[in-house]
Amino acid sequence: MRSCKARSGHESRVDASQARDRIREAARRNKKEKFTALRRHVTPEALRDAFYAISKNAAAGLADLHDRVQSGAYRATPSRRVYIPKPDGGQRPLAVAALEDKACPRA
Repeated sequence: MRSCKARSGHESRVDASQARDRIREAARRNKKEKFTALRRHVTPEALRDAFYAISKNAAAGLADLHDRVQSGAYRATPSRRVYIPKPDGGQRPLAVAALEDKACPRA
């Protein structure tokens, strides 16, 4: 029988990072692969790392976001649409996603 040892924060981050690397590699190998059970890989630590990678001051609401992801209640919000003027007088649409909608896929 194996003994249960508590993992340090570093070990769990390394394991999570390795899991994400394996998922990325599987996605690269087979572009049509469908991933159906990724929620378990979205940990509070992964969300925090993803938020900080996007914005150094972003951390509010991580526990709520994690709860919504794990329960299946998380839904991405519609992107805010802005239009950028083009030199020819036309406009180019640009979608601006909410911060949590950028962090979840990254986590």
